[in-house]
Amino acid sequence: MPRAAAPPAAPWRGTAVGRMEEEEEEDGGRRADAKSAASGRFVRCLYAVGFLDLFGVSMVVPLMNHHIKSLGASHTVAGIIGSLYGIMQLFSSTFVGCWSDIVGRRYSLLACILLSALGYFLLGISTTVYLFAISRVPVGIFKHTLSISKALLSDLVSERDRPLVMGRFNAASGVGFILGPVVGGYLTELEDGFYRTSFICASIFLLNAGLVWMLPWSEENTGNVERQQGEKEKGSFSAKADGDLCLKSAANGAVANDSLFQSPWIQAATVLKRIKEIACSDLWDIFLVRLLMSVAILLYYSNFSLALEERFGVKPLLTGYLLSYSSALGVLAGCLLGPITRLYQHNTYRILLHSSTFTCTLILLYASALSIWMVILSSTFLAFSTTIGRTCIIDLELTIGGNEASGTLLGVGQSVTSVGRIVAPLLSGIAQEFSPCGPPSLGVALALVAILIMNANKQKYCSQGDVKLKNQ
Repeated sequence: MPRAAAPPAAPWRGTAVGRMEEEEEEDGGRRADAKSAASGRFVRCLYAVGFLDLFGVSMVVPLMNHHIKSLGASHTVAGIIGSLYGIMQLFSSTFVGCWSDIVGRRYSLLACILLSALGYFLLGISTTVYLFAISRVPVGIFKHTLSISKALLSDLVSERDRPLVMGRFNAASGVGFILGPVVGGYLTELEDGFYRTSFICASIFLLNAGLVWMLPWSEENTGNVERQQGEKEKGSFSAKADGDLCLKSAANGAVANDSLFQSPWIQAATVLKRIKEIACSDLWDIFLVRLLMSVAILLYYSNFSLALEERFGVKPLLTGYLLSYSSALGVLAGCLLGPITRLYQHNTYRILLHSSTFTCTLILLYASALSIWMVILSSTFLAFSTTIGRTCIIDLELTIGGNEASGTLLGVGQSVTSVGRIVAPLLSGIAQEFSPCGPPSLGVALALVAILIMNANKQKYCSQGDVKLKNQ
């Protein structure tokens, strides 16, 4: 058979113009690969920041109640100090998140890490209840490093890849939360173990601050103009990396460079203005869903050890193993978010609806369990559904609320979760008066309400960001 004729070569191939165009294409490809690699390194460094943060915190937190009692505090005083910390977190998370939108992620994240390190350092020298209470103030106000890190991740990646990256960040943080109590328990066996553990925690936060300072921020803020048109096509993470902190970071960066040196009064006024925009926006249903699901899950875990002992005669040691097992599965769930989002074709609403329905069913299974094996089964799958649900509700907040105020949105969401932590123990105590199964049964009812709200607002959730803040 005669050989097919080869297609004619382009007339400009081999000419000076052709060589210039080929060199420009090669240079563009190399620049894109370099920017993608730099952004990938940036994201991996943020994973390390999340790991170190929860690793340091989880070393100290399980030992705090024992330490404050050793200082002579009563159960009431210890409870008041713990409640004050929660109240400070409730009111400060929104303001700190909004402040990070104004001054930029770098300086707000560094400030939060350093002031948290100061709090844990003061905890390490707390020889009286008064010093212990003072040490909780900077941590209660500024311990929002994970929220700012998530806001930074939302700046870095496309909406398509955000659930995957958030899931990996949560998994890295979860590993730190699993390892931290083991190391802290070992250190506390030493002489002055609590004080040593607190100083090590403060040192870990200082190490984290150094890591954040050395991140390639200059590379992440370049190329904004070049990729604004390309980002509209919503490409993959590598395409997004070409712009690095482009669209969202540009919106923040334009304000941050000037606002960092503005007077505190101007910054405070800007923070209040942005919070007002959130309050006046049509996002109440999303935050209500987050509140209801948070309280439902907290009711599941409230008095978990006592309920298992009363219902099945399970010892606290076995309950501790079961909780650690669930935490490890939660880390695995964070790593599986990529395949799950691809399976659902990146429809965050459907993932959230199905995971919430599954969570509601599993809590019902636990409330009606007849044996400990049914509890183990519900805990196994609940670790997956709750991890996926938490990641998806954050992604839905940012998608519908708009990424230009991601720090504010995450801060408000954190405040909503703090409200759940305050309300859940009260509801649990009341429900526990009727039955050991009272708290999870109430959690089932709240989860059903959340599912109904999601169904009633399906059109808004599926509109992919048509609902923005009023001034955006």
